Amino acid sequence: MRVLLTGHQGYLGTVMAPVLTAAGHEVVGLDAGLFADCVLGPTPADPQGHRVDLRDVTAEHVAGVDAVIHLAALSNDPLGSLAPELTYDINHHASVRLARLARDAGVRRFLYASTCSVYGAAGGDDLVGEDAPLRPVTPYAESKVRVEDDLHALADGDFTPVFMRNATAFGHSPRLRADIVLNNLVGHALLSGEVLVLSDGTPWRPLVHAADIARAFTAALTAPRDAVHDRAFNIGSEINNVTVAEIAEQVAEAVPGSKVVITGETGADPRSYRVDFSRFRTAIPGFDCEWTVKQGALELADAYRKHGLTREDFEGRFTRLAVLRTASDAGAVDDTLRWRG
Repeated sequence: MRVLLTGHQGYLGTVMAPVLTAAGHEVVGLDAGLFADCVLGPTPADPQGHRVDLRDVTAEHVAGVDAVIHLAALSNDPLGSLAPELTYDINHHASVRLARLARDAGVRRFLYASTCSVYGAAGGDDLVGEDAPLRPVTPYAESKVRVEDDLHALADGDFTPVFMRNATAFGHSPRLRADIVLNNLVGHALLSGEVLVLSDGTPWRPLVHAADIARAFTAALTAPRDAVHDRAFNIGSEINNVTVAEIAEQVAEAVPGSKVVITGETGADPRSYRVDFSRFRTAIPGFDCEWTVKQGALELADAYRKHGLTREDFEGRFTRLAVLRTASDAGAVDDTLRWRG
């Protein structure tokens, strides 16, 4: 297929593009480039593509495309809370506009990167499946729910949206993010000797490696239409349903000499959920995630050491909110996060 991959210069997109190419697909990228320089270690060559803000996409950008994999978003909760209007403008309105343009251009499959955080304050001990009530507690998660609803309304006999509700990602990517839980805790452990947990450690989190997300999207791209049409899928593995305190203990094992410090200063996090991932395994026989949290912690620690992670970079160019604040303070982007000039 000829696949338009939005967010190809992001944390997940940089991992996913080579996987798609290896599977025989022609990848066309689309990215605003806000995080293109957030690099740690060698970066594979980017696919050819479009340097364009998601809000400025036109019919030309989806012409001749067989499928769209839509990753691009303002992708973290602190940023969403800081600028909720931008989160809705980019994550919701621009995403739905992209889908309409794609459908009108004859694109047949649209894989949308949603999130398990749509379950929000699920609570309880039962595993949460795709038919569970959606209880988003942040603008980021709420924007994902809105897009799913609007894409569902666009589905028809020629246009197949698929909602890929990823667990919280982890693992090394050449374009690193340090503001997601496992990546962050491993960095703190290496740089300070402490696995620093600001919550009380009790919330449940489902985690999934970036490479497993890439494999799942690649599988969904060519799955039989009846298996995936207009359906939501949790992407991850039950073995990686862990509490934040358990994640911290895994990190301490992966970074010898570090110790777990749970301050509890931010109190109990309302986002707590354990997730059932069986629907995707049923739809895609033979698929399963390959990475555990422990393996990911070891991989990250090795990559951080090998490529010389510094505290300045860890707190700066590998933290999404800090990158955007730096660009804004320097006048490189305007108040809407568009490049100036």
